[in-house]
Formats: sequence, structure tokens, C-alpha cells
Amino acid sequence: MLQILEEAQTRWTYLARPEQVEPPGDWNIWLILAGRGWGKTRTAAEWIVDQARKTKNGRFALVASTLKDARLTMLEGGSGILSLFKPHELLGGSQDTAYNRTSGELWLENGSQFNVYTAESPNGLRGHEHHACWCDELAAWKDASIGEVDTEGQGTTWSNLTMTMRLGKKSRTVIATTPRPVALLKDLVKRAKERGDVHITKGKTTDNLQNLSANFKAAVVDAYAGTTIGRQELDGELLEETKGALWTWKHLEPIRVQASKVPDLRRIVIAIDPAISATKGSDLTGIVAVGIGYDGLLYVLDDASGVYTPGEWALEANALYEKHEADCFVAEVNQGGDMVENTMRQVNKTARYKAVRASRGKVLRAEPIVALYEQARVRHVTENLRELENQMTSWSAGTGEKSPDRVDALVWGITELALTKEKRVSNVY
Repeated sequence: MLQILEEAQTRWTYLARPEQVEPPGDWNIWLILAGRGWGKTRTAAEWIVDQARKTKNGRFALVASTLKDARLTMLEGGSGILSLFKPHELLGGSQDTAYNRTSGELWLENGSQFNVYTAESPNGLRGHEHHACWCDELAAWKDASIGEVDTEGQGTTWSNLTMTMRLGKKSRTVIATTPRPVALLKDLVKRAKERGDVHITKGKTTDNLQNLSANFKAAVVDAYAGTTIGRQELDGELLEETKGALWTWKHLEPIRVQASKVPDLRRIVIAIDPAISATKGSDLTGIVAVGIGYDGLLYVLDDASGVYTPGEWALEANALYEKHEADCFVAEVNQGGDMVENTMRQVNKTARYKAVRASRGKVLRAEPIVALYEQARVRHVTENLRELENQMTSWSAGTGEKSPDRVDALVWGITELALTKEKRVSNVY
């Protein structure tokens, strides 16, 4: 009896909030627009696993930005598909026999099959057909800026996927994404109003607060509450482009590259915009890795920004320095002065260090960097820059929000590598 009760209490119908259960109605697309930690992944995984259990010899698509995203989130993550199937449901009775990690294929005993596709290779969808689909973080797909209708005939991820949804009496798609103001997402919201075949579920991070860790609350919820980024990332709001923002998604969508595509770099710096305290409500310490290649292009490699004590941010910056085999730390010292270098020297006594002092406003310092983006001279490595990009597109001098710490670090890093003639106070050791 106890075993039966325990199994019942792990069932999704028992655990799920009402808005996480498949909605009623004659919809084709279930669009979940919700903040971080709301439970989007678990909701979408539960839905598509249920479809696969009910469909003998079914074909199911899993579409993500990258293969790594699909594997680590949709399939292997704590809330992913593999965590929901019992061994006897998998082909051969185990993950070893049912799951091909390299290709992202998963087979079930009932003949159903899951296949992974990515926005990196939209044409990989051609020639396939499916009963149902799960699209993860659609707003972050590299071609989401094109829109629902592929008017240019490029063969986008979405347009190719749409052509494959033709099996069964009614093929359906669930989209689980944190919103961004990209054309594809805007078109789907518009379609919900005009055609009625898109069901939209909205949710906030706070809906699931009781299941989130204290660290997440401190690092994400407390840090972004009340900000423009918070409205998007926590409250799940689909915002328009921020008026006065120095960058737009139009700048950023086309410049993303995979880490494997980054050429040899002749210099790499770790730029730091340090916070001098680490209490609730403190600014983040911006820590960004930037390199310049022999091809003359700039590559934004990594972002380790966060709310840290001085000792912690020094360790994080040094870890990034070693990871990317950087050649210099570049740190703003307007607030911390000599303390910044002294803190860094506690963890790395021999590294080259450059102190920089801002003599102009943030917008003026950033404008030459924006020009480099407009000239297509900057590339973003796709692995770990989402928070940085959110800040780039949501902050403007007129918002009255906190200093854009990640952006400040980015500006210092690119300035060091590409704008060596800019006048600034600096010390090199």
C-alpha cells in the first residue's frame, strides 16, 4: 500500500500545478511563456512523454538551439525525458540499449522514437514527419528573428519543422521558452489572437518559488526583481525592444558561433567590473572573457558574472583566465582602487594586470563598441552568454536601473583588444 501511495504521489497529475497540465481545446500549438524556474522543462517533457506512451510507433521531434542543449536539458536533465520513463518502457529495458547520445535518438518498446533537431542545422528537419514536437527555448534559436513565415525562402528551423507535423489525426507542438522580443515569438502570439489555434500559458518564477533553491533565489530572483530583465526572465513578459538600448536582438542573432568554430586567437583578456560588496541588492561583478583572432574579429567567449564577495569574484575571474589561457586581466578601479589588484594578486601573483579608470559615461564608452557590432566585427560564442545578451538589449541610460555590470566588463574587454588608441587612465603590471 505504501508503494502504491508513493507512486501515486510522483505522478504528474498529482505534482503539477493546474497551468502545467495539458490545456483543453482544439489547439495546434501550446506556447508556454514563463520565467526561469517556473517548470517549463518538466511540463513539456511530461506532455510529450505522455504522447509517446499513447502512440504506438510514434515519431516525436525534440528541437533545441544546439545538440548540447537538447541532451542536457530535454533528454538527460533532472526534469528531462529520460528521467520520466521506467526501464521497461525503453527499448531493450535500459537507457544503454534505447538511447543514442551521439545522435540524440531515443527508442521505446512500443516502437515510438524521439529524434533531436537543432536550430544550428535547420535542414536536418527536411524529409522527416512527426506526430508531436517539443520546442525548447524557441526564442533563443538563431533564426527566430526571421518570423513564422519564411518569406526569404531560407528554410528556417520553424518553417522546416512545420512541414514535418503531418502524422496522426492531429499533430501538436509544445513550445517552452523564456520570452524574447524576436519575430517568431511575436508572430505566434499574434497567431493566437487571430487564428485561435495557439494556446498561451504564462507564468512567473514566483509561481514555483517553494521548489527553488536558496542560491537560485539569491542569485537570480533577488538580483533581477523589479528590473527590465526581471520582467522578461522572471515574470515571463514578452517585452518590446527597450527604447534607447544600445544593442538590439537584430544585432545579436546573426553573430552567434559555436565554440568549435572559433579560430586561433592572438589575445584573450578577462575583463572585470568589480562590485565592492556582496549583500542582498548588491551589484553583480561583471566578469567576461573576450578574445581577438588573427582574422581581426573579436570573440566574446564566456561570462562568469555574478554576486560575489571580493574573494569569490577573484577566484571566478582566475578560473576563467585559466580556462581560456588568457594573457591579461583588465579591471575597472573607479570604486575599488588598489583593492581590486590586491584581491586579484591573492589568487594569481604572476598574471598580467591592467587597471582602467572610467573618465566618461557608460553610454559614451559603449558607443564605439556598438559600432564594432554594427560593422559585424564581433562574434558571440553560444555557450554561456544569454544573461549578457539580455542585459545588452534591455539596459539604456533612461531606464534608471542598476549599472549594467556584464556590459561594463564587455566594453572594457573589447576596448582593450580593439580600441587601443582610446584615452584612458591605466596601469599595466
